[in-house]
Amino acid sequence: MKKILLFSGVTTLLALGCFLTAQAQQIAGSAGEKTDEYIRLMMSKKHIPGLSVAVLKEGKILKMQSYGFANIETRSPATNQTVYKIGSLSKQFLAAGVMLLQQDGKIDLTSPTSRYQDRLPSTWQGISVRNLLTHTSGLVRDAPDFDPLKVRPLSDDIKAIYPLPLDFTPGTQWDYSNMNYYVLAAIIEKITGANWAGWISKHIFERSGMSQTRTCNMTDLVPNRAGGYKSTSAGWENAEIWLALRQSGAFLTSITDLAKWYRMLCTNDLLKATSKKQMWTAMKLNDGKNTHYGFGWFIDSVNNHLRVHHDGGVPGFRSDFELFPDDMLSVIVLTNVGSVNAERM
Repeated sequence: MKKILLFSGVTTLLALGCFLTAQAQQIAGSAGEKTDEYIRLMMSKKHIPGLSVAVLKEGKILKMQSYGFANIETRSPATNQTVYKIGSLSKQFLAAGVMLLQQDGKIDLTSPTSRYQDRLPSTWQGISVRNLLTHTSGLVRDAPDFDPLKVRPLSDDIKAIYPLPLDFTPGTQWDYSNMNYYVLAAIIEKITGANWAGWISKHIFERSGMSQTRTCNMTDLVPNRAGGYKSTSAGWENAEIWLALRQSGAFLTSITDLAKWYRMLCTNDLLKATSKKQMWTAMKLNDGKNTHYGFGWFIDSVNNHLRVHHDGGVPGFRSDFELFPDDMLSVIVLTNVGSVNAERM
């Protein structure tokens, strides 16, 4: 039954991809005009209030544009400075932080997590830093007592899963776990002696010129913040607001800032070429089988072109970051509705 369902799902995705491609091909005009019309068509069909997109090549912006509304209630238009929640796109920044520490000789990816954290459960002794980065640790996906309306220290979030058994022996399987990146944030704090978010802001965002990127916070005033929405049969509604800060999906940013991050990734000014190669290489399991995940990025290919990507989703927001390193090409989509598949778009 599983094979039948999987085959059915794959054929459905392939059919939908062909359908959307055919729609795009039917749109006449220049490349920019085709893109605009296609996006507006998808926004109408998928009920997307606001969307920002960037197409980037060889360090330059080919297209950057925003559509619709950042806030439906105030009728505020989405702009290239609109700030969206990006969910799990955030993982690449924690991974980049770990790589900066490795470049400085402050962390060894092959070392056990216990080298950088005190009083961990005995069952965690076989978990390396690399296992955390690549979702091969065996840690559960999320803390069972997670409450999106409860703000608590990072250490409490991690301790909440101490009593739970590992889902598998580290390095033997791949399974996506947000808790891996909670632990990585704690390791960054232990090594640097600084708050993980502040350290990443100083060493990654400031150095990249990303002035609008910051942790999610519902009490601070954030210029150009987008509202998050969900589509219902009666129309749009405000999406659920999570007060808890999740290290696995921690950040707010704009399409302008993500373009700056792309340009930084096109150079070796922040991350060395060897560091990026490690990040963009799929992890091998203990038995030699490849996974489809590097350090904070999914890894696969399109027409034999290396594809490095990640999507993100939290209530009211979906996003996707596509990067083709060998071609220096990137496409980024940010939306303020939780129901759209930004990666497919």
